[in-house]
Amino acid sequence: MFPEVAERFEQRTRKWREVRVERLRDGGTAARAGVWRRGGASGGDLRTGPRHPGQERPLRPPIPTFVLGANNQNTLSYFPDVSGCELAENITYLGRRGVYSGCSGLQIAYLSGTEAQQQPAPAHSFSAKDVAELKTSLLSTPNFRGVDILLTSPWPRDVGTFANSAGEIDTKKCGSKLVSDLAASLKPRYHFAALEKAYYERLPYRNHMVLQETPQHVTRFIALADVGNTSKKKYLYAFSIVPMSSMDPAELVKQPQDVTENPYRKLRKEAPKGKAPLSAEVLPCAPPPEESACQFFFDLNKHQGKKRPSEGKERGDSQPKQAKKPPQPTGPCWFCLASPEVEKHLVVSIGTHCYLALAKGGLSPDHVLILPIGHYQSVVDLSSEVLEEVTKYKAALKEFFRSKGKRYVLFERNYRSQHLQLQVIPVPLDLCTSEDIKEAFIAQAQEQQIELLEIPEHSDIAQVAQPGTPYFYVELDTGEKLFHRIRGRFPLQFGREVLASEALLAQPERADWRQCAAQRPEEAAQARAFRREFEPFDFSLRD
Repeated sequence: MFPEVAERFEQRTRKWREVRVERLRDGGTAARAGVWRRGGASGGDLRTGPRHPGQERPLRPPIPTFVLGANNQNTLSYFPDVSGCELAENITYLGRRGVYSGCSGLQIAYLSGTEAQQQPAPAHSFSAKDVAELKTSLLSTPNFRGVDILLTSPWPRDVGTFANSAGEIDTKKCGSKLVSDLAASLKPRYHFAALEKAYYERLPYRNHMVLQETPQHVTRFIALADVGNTSKKKYLYAFSIVPMSSMDPAELVKQPQDVTENPYRKLRKEAPKGKAPLSAEVLPCAPPPEESACQFFFDLNKHQGKKRPSEGKERGDSQPKQAKKPPQPTGPCWFCLASPEVEKHLVVSIGTHCYLALAKGGLSPDHVLILPIGHYQSVVDLSSEVLEEVTKYKAALKEFFRSKGKRYVLFERNYRSQHLQLQVIPVPLDLCTSEDIKEAFIAQAQEQQIELLEIPEHSDIAQVAQPGTPYFYVELDTGEKLFHRIRGRFPLQFGREVLASEALLAQPERADWRQCAAQRPEEAAQARAFRREFEPFDFSLRD
């Protein structure tokens, strides 16, 4: 199935009346089609039969041409049968919606018209029902993996998310959400559209959730410009394609180096999920050997620095459990609570295994850190008791920040750091959604060639990273996580830079903590204020 260009035929023969249709190409897809015009400006009937004496010979396209239907009311009359028909010899109108299967096994899904803005839908438009019926007809097929090609007139909404620029086209405002839904469900290897009259070849995007679903093929979206446009933008696209049904599965799912996240991730999250497979802030590392099994208490209302070991009977436990001793730091540590280097005036809560402290030079006055009392390098290294208390602190902070109309973003950078620091930064709920936050991280990661992957919400980082593995991960208070396995250099302030960017907190001047450090009296006052407000949510005061 190859494209034919109506204007070229008209320039050469002036025998064709232009029919406005979608241009897309097989090798490829269909471009525009022209039909024979019987003398005079008034046009004439479509004809494929034998000519009569005195009648001009119909021009037969040299190759089969397949076209989509009308995009507006003015061109409806060119398509006599809404279900599809032959417009002229070698020119076939595919129909309103459906699937075309070639003799080679190539499968092409198509949807004619534009998205309906009213009900009932005009004849030149498609509705949500049309999209649902097309999806059902394919998704109900046993072992459905996707289609080879998808043809639509409108672009899919948000197709430019996580991708290279679409130029003058704003992909967040133009295009059809229904087409996005269709593309997300049908997973075409190639998706062609042309209604915006601009050429755009998007970077390929993946059709599976990394670490959650079995790897699948990628999709390439290609938009074509007007035929014969004066700007000489590309309006034809030639390529060779082997039907999916004939490909080796391993070859089919190979991921190119420039592959991006799926731009329709919001739609994918609303669909049933597949079965899942298995920068440091300077603030206040392990206690001395004789104190490693003890808990440390600081009187937060008096002079900082006093400590006393807890006794089992005070906790209602006559024989306290002997926890495994954490490894010892190789030198001075700013974060081990027993260390003299800890800036204790920033500590706001102390539990049995973890403590909470304000970040020095924080992005905001309520930027806090969750830190283990003993010396642990990363979340992956934590014992079950410490990990349980980290989870309790996260739950308490979520409740606390939500009471103030905020959601938190947590990140850890296990790279060029010796003590675990879980950075917790609140973001106003009315400023951005959780999806906006994820998109900001993924987009900036791609700009820096960082592969940031989404992992299952209820998964443990230990499932994807072994102890000693350098990594960076982000977690939202919804449980959603993004993960990057660090294999080379990594920007130390990456997490903070994303949150400080214009896309989120819009405080780029605060991306470097060293530019935000306050005097000790101001830090102490901020810590007292946070401690007072957090007290109703602090489980350590109730346990």
